[in-house]
Amino acid sequence: MTEHVLDLIYLASSVLFVFGLKGLSSPESARRGMNLAAVGMLFAVIGTLLRKEIITFEWIVIGLTAGSVIGALMAIFMPMTAMPQRIAISHAFGALAATLVGIAKYIEHGNDLGSGLMSAIGFEVFFGALTITGSFMAFCKLQELVKGAPITYKFQNVTNISLFIVTFAIFIYLIFDPTAQPLFYLMLGLSLAIGVLMVLPIGGADMPVIVSLLNSYAGLAASATGFAIDNKVLIICGALDGTSGFFLSILMSRAMNRSFANVLFGAVGAVRSDAAAQTGEAKTVVRYTAEDAAYILERAQSVIIVPGYGLAVAQAQHALQELANILMSHGATVRYAVHPVAGRMPGHMNVLLAEANVPYDLLLEMEEINEDFQNTDVALVIGANDVINPAARYKKDGPLYGMPILNVDQARTVMVVKRSLGAGFAGEDNELFYDKKTMMLFGDAKKMVMELVQTLKA
Repeated sequence: MTEHVLDLIYLASSVLFVFGLKGLSSPESARRGMNLAAVGMLFAVIGTLLRKEIITFEWIVIGLTAGSVIGALMAIFMPMTAMPQRIAISHAFGALAATLVGIAKYIEHGNDLGSGLMSAIGFEVFFGALTITGSFMAFCKLQELVKGAPITYKFQNVTNISLFIVTFAIFIYLIFDPTAQPLFYLMLGLSLAIGVLMVLPIGGADMPVIVSLLNSYAGLAASATGFAIDNKVLIICGALDGTSGFFLSILMSRAMNRSFANVLFGAVGAVRSDAAAQTGEAKTVVRYTAEDAAYILERAQSVIIVPGYGLAVAQAQHALQELANILMSHGATVRYAVHPVAGRMPGHMNVLLAEANVPYDLLLEMEEINEDFQNTDVALVIGANDVINPAARYKKDGPLYGMPILNVDQARTVMVVKRSLGAGFAGEDNELFYDKKTMMLFGDAKKMVMELVQTLKA
């Protein structure tokens, strides 16, 4: 097959990637975008398999079969609540592939490496290796194999920055002297260590940004792999992945009113004492039942639902949609307020609610709905905490200060479904829970919502 035909296949693949990425910018077009990107990836794989450099297909068939089986099993059996973990481990696998290609290319060329090729190989190994271990650590934190709170120690930031500078210096040296093999493998080992040390001090409050940033690193490593093996579509899709992940990380940092440096080095999410312990005041809350809440909801004319990670853990999205349908059948206006960093990955709440067939026009971003809380009868919070914490407005020494939040506290009645009074990912106690107009409904989100459904039906 001629190079011109392969170029056309790669061009079609790249165009589909661009349109697929564009489709992901809105919930209404997200499914179409994913389908376009999947077709683009199919074209890219077919085009690569037709390259004349491929002599035998034995190992390719083995890898294709194994990958297809693993992917199918993950798609069929992995719950939507585990999607953040799946995304993190996918980044690790993608970075592993890029790193192994870089190592193989380095061994293959030996002492014949030029500065240009060594730059590409070094970049993909450097960023690929730190993405492998960083993504794996993110997976462990999301899966709660490692505690979600920041793990810090003395001089941690100084150590991490120094280690990064030393590794980058080795990378630069290898560009001018690719024959220094011990330094190449030292760079590989240090990069793996950087990935672990980079994610250890990151708390749960910042995990969505870190997952997005690791996605960017994996894309950059893939793009460098394209330069190393002269694959145009890999260069293009890696660059798209890297830049989109980077800009998404910036947007999410802005949504939290924080800088990248604060995300990477701020250690937000450390375990803190609650507000009562800090002030010495004894605070109490009133425990309400599903019957109490159903009585209020039945008479509400407007309800705004605020989903959080507790919704995902309890897999309550389907029960919540049934509750919303009942309320709308009673004449209430029901909408969903989705904070940009709700959940544990970008768009986590949108994915869960879409799975429950919540109409896209009911999903509103913070800027669209925040002013409406003051005219709302009930704000129903399902498992959210930090994104509704009023301390973000006034507590200057708190970890959430300056982060835009949903104005839940302005609603006439606030209902919070939560397992306990435990602090959120940022470790900041939420004074909204002690407000007189707040009804605390303690328990598993799914069970509580189902109780509300049964009570309203009765």
